[in-house]
Amino acid sequence: MRESETIHPFRAELGATLRLAAPLALANMLQMAVFAIDVIFVARLGQEALAASSLAVAIVAVVMMGLNGVTGSVAPLIAAEIGRKHYSVREVRRSVRMALWLAIGLGLVAVGVCFLGEQIMLLTGQNPRVSAISGHFIRVISLALVPMAISNVLRTFVSALGRPIFATMITALAIGVNALGNYALVFGNLGMPALGLTGSALASTITACVTVLAYVIAIRTNRNLRRYHIFGRFWRPETQRLRQMLRLGLPISATLIAEGGLFSGAAFLMGRVGETELAAHTVALQIAAFAFQVPFGIGQAATIRVGYHFGAGDRDAIGRAGWAAIAIGMAFVGLSAFAMLTIPRTIIAAYVDVSDPANIGMVALAVQYLFVAAIFQLTDGLQAVAAGVLRGVQDTRVPAVIAIVGYWLAGFATSVVLGLFTPLEGVGVWIGLAVGLTVAAILLLGRWHWRGRFGLVPSGQGPISALPDAPVAALS
Repeated sequence: MRESETIHPFRAELGATLRLAAPLALANMLQMAVFAIDVIFVARLGQEALAASSLAVAIVAVVMMGLNGVTGSVAPLIAAEIGRKHYSVREVRRSVRMALWLAIGLGLVAVGVCFLGEQIMLLTGQNPRVSAISGHFIRVISLALVPMAISNVLRTFVSALGRPIFATMITALAIGVNALGNYALVFGNLGMPALGLTGSALASTITACVTVLAYVIAIRTNRNLRRYHIFGRFWRPETQRLRQMLRLGLPISATLIAEGGLFSGAAFLMGRVGETELAAHTVALQIAAFAFQVPFGIGQAATIRVGYHFGAGDRDAIGRAGWAAIAIGMAFVGLSAFAMLTIPRTIIAAYVDVSDPANIGMVALAVQYLFVAAIFQLTDGLQAVAAGVLRGVQDTRVPAVIAIVGYWLAGFATSVVLGLFTPLEGVGVWIGLAVGLTVAAILLLGRWHWRGRFGLVPSGQGPISALPDAPVAALS
């Protein structure tokens, strides 16, 4: 007997979601390690180099969020296509092909924007010397944008086809490549020239290209993935599919940029409060961001699982998939919030020396911020999973509006008032973050709860049986 026929359908859905979400969440956390390697090597070049790279990465990160939002729209599309019928090879290939077109086309536009990075920094009042150094760095590292966007599409493809472990393995490979590249090119080891900050940017670009190559090899050598021939007839346009992806993807981009902008804006506010507050904010935010990678991975899995059932037209299964993902997400964030409340100094010690007298003030503030972070872990995780669930039913426009209203009209406004005009200062900024995430979470959860009333799901009850295609059955 099949597993889905011998156990309760909701329990089966929980298992399927966990099997898909675990490698995706791990890949997200490993990706943070890739970025951390750059910081570790660049920090040894001095504060000026670190400041220059931080400015550049801030711009590149926002641009990359926008790219990932558009190209990430391929996830609900191919999941629905697989769920809709047994033989979905042609439809999946068309969607992936158009996503790759967007990755290349919009990626080149993004490179052009990054080439103006120095001018952007000067317009925002940054130090001219640091802006010049950062401008050169961003021109080199921007060359990684196109391969990174392509990797995002291929990662979505292998995950939706039941091979999320490939994303984990390839991201782990990227850590080694990036570390080796930084070691060789930043300080001139292994017979390579010492290029300093430029060497770190080149290492990131090389890592992005190796990642694409690794995905291509994985797809070519796996029988199940190879049969989709996603690189076949690459020149052939699919105008209707392209418009559909833009219609879904642009609001996702707006959502991701709105959230990323909220935390970037919080850093700006912290800079106005004080240097110690900014340092504490940076440490606490790194901890919160690392924990967030798990519910973010669960949200990615939810998009695929809900998308399968959405394509099959199974109203009940859509509900089970969504609530299963939300339950898993809330279980994890409950644990991470508990850890932040009970052992904050132990967690902070992974980033800074808590016994150093010079860090006493910063550590004390970071503990306060983690207390607030423990509270908004619950709502941050909830909004991440709820957004992923709604993407599974191809609902992206209203969630984008919710993100802008929640993050900015509620969250950032509260951060400004409490952080700059009350004695709460840094804690007030973090309370504002919690307010924004909570408002977004409540509105997104409400939209999911009343999905039938909003016409987001098929009418009537679909089949409870396992989904038809082989990759889907492997996850059921």
